Amino acid sequence: MLRSLHSLSRCRRRAVAHSTTRVTSVLGRLPRSTSTYTVAQLLQHDESTTNTASESSDSSRTVDGFVRSIRKQKRVAFATIGDGSTVTPLQAVLTPEQAKELSIGSAVRITGNWQPSPAGKEQSHELQAHTVRAMGDNDSAVRLSYEINHVESSRMKQTYPIQKKYHTPEFLRTLPHLRSRLPINSLVLRLRSQLIRTSTNFFDDRQFIQTHPPIITSSDCEGAGEVFTVTVDAESGTDGTTKKPESTSDQFFRSPKYLTVSSQLHLEALAQSVGKVWTLSPTFRAEKSDTPRHLSEFYMLEAELCFVEHVHDVMDVVESLLRDISSQLQKSTLGEELMSAWSSRPQDQDSGMTQQSLATRWQGLTGDRWPRIAYKEAITILNEAVSRKKVHFDFPPALGSGLQAEHEKYLAEVVGKGSPIFVTDYPRDIKAFYMAPSSSSDGSLPTVACFDLLVPELCEIAGGSMREHRLDPLLKAMDAHGLLNQANLTPDLNSAPADSRLVPRDLVQEVPPGLEWYVDLRRYGSVPHGGFGLGFDRLLSYLSGVSNIRDVVGFPRWYGRCDC
Repeated sequence: MLRSLHSLSRCRRRAVAHSTTRVTSVLGRLPRSTSTYTVAQLLQHDESTTNTASESSDSSRTVDGFVRSIRKQKRVAFATIGDGSTVTPLQAVLTPEQAKELSIGSAVRITGNWQPSPAGKEQSHELQAHTVRAMGDNDSAVRLSYEINHVESSRMKQTYPIQKKYHTPEFLRTLPHLRSRLPINSLVLRLRSQLIRTSTNFFDDRQFIQTHPPIITSSDCEGAGEVFTVTVDAESGTDGTTKKPESTSDQFFRSPKYLTVSSQLHLEALAQSVGKVWTLSPTFRAEKSDTPRHLSEFYMLEAELCFVEHVHDVMDVVESLLRDISSQLQKSTLGEELMSAWSSRPQDQDSGMTQQSLATRWQGLTGDRWPRIAYKEAITILNEAVSRKKVHFDFPPALGSGLQAEHEKYLAEVVGKGSPIFVTDYPRDIKAFYMAPSSSSDGSLPTVACFDLLVPELCEIAGGSMREHRLDPLLKAMDAHGLLNQANLTPDLNSAPADSRLVPRDLVQEVPPGLEWYVDLRRYGSVPHGGFGLGFDRLLSYLSGVSNIRDVVGFPRWYGRCDC
């Protein structure tokens, strides 16, 4: 482990050196009199100018940012300035007059000399301000007047809600419009951007086409019924109540529509035109789940591949994608910032994550090939652990039932040993109707060619399957899941066991309107295909070390809360 950490540290130093060289070359082309820099550029640039003295001591620099803290003394004032480009602030030295109207949260433009700090200072350089310009109002304080012993007096009370102190995550969730200004939150924003960029490059290199599937849909892809229905503001009745539409003709789309729970079905359609497609799109689930892993609105990275015939081909894409993301992160300056942030995190803010445990997560994603076990084997492992009293589960594992979060955590810890694991071939009855049967499925427990990807501590982060591309088996699966218009089925079909029903093709007419187009994909030029969905916000939570998914999303929505 220590060798791995040292290796990771060397990678970071090389990345920083590369980044410094790149930034220096860019800065060298900027005007030499007065140039505007980000805080990150200045802090990186001072490494090259400290020893080479390539910049004259009187060169002027301008920085735009926000005051994170300010200390006013009789003859001088010190302000720390941040702009979100790095977690490390810049120190500006001001005159009392320049600092007079400044307070925490003020947006400023400061121009001054970038000079080495006096010996003993934490920061190697500081900005000796020539001019300070407040770029906007900052109602950070109010003056309170009061009287003591008949003597009137007053004091300033800070009103800006984010001060230079520790704020609990629960408190910051009440301020989603302001909390992104905190260094760790802006770091997570930049991490999200980097993951999107890495994912885009990954798919582009492999000839996947990025697409924009619809947000409003006519179907519930997962069939769980946990959907948000799209409606318009109804006209008010004469009695002050709200009138409800009397028929489907009164509805905006003439029939019920929903916010998408997955883009999979539409991606399947698009993939049949260009072969391989992917998207990063918002997804909505009306689940009343109040856990650190669930949101009502979240982003899902989904992909579909045509002309693949085995689910392991789909798993290979998922594994390669996450390996690439983790590898790029470990080499980046942003990865170094994350490590630094966790190493300096105060104890009262610590949720169990440390610099070393975060490094272990990243290395687990890029280590040996990830284990792949079948659902039946997973149940056997869990039951053996229970019988040997190695673990106690609140929900006893049972063949034919889904895996609970406690089961997934145990499997990831024991089987994965620090790396993710794939669990494949789940029972058909607990999975969605569109999944194709497993090639190794037996009669005792019919299974489907699918997988869930489990990561240590967080549990499920991705899932995928081969899709049923044949018309008759798809209709039969839809019938077994109760998706066909049961009232119109023949008595013989209704009375026969689900496994023995032979659904003729003329029952295409019994497919509900919202899924007719999906069935058409099997009628006209169908092809073997598979795909997956990856919880992008969960991945961001896992890679950043932030334990609650609500704290890696700018404006989180969950059951009972939708601020801003």
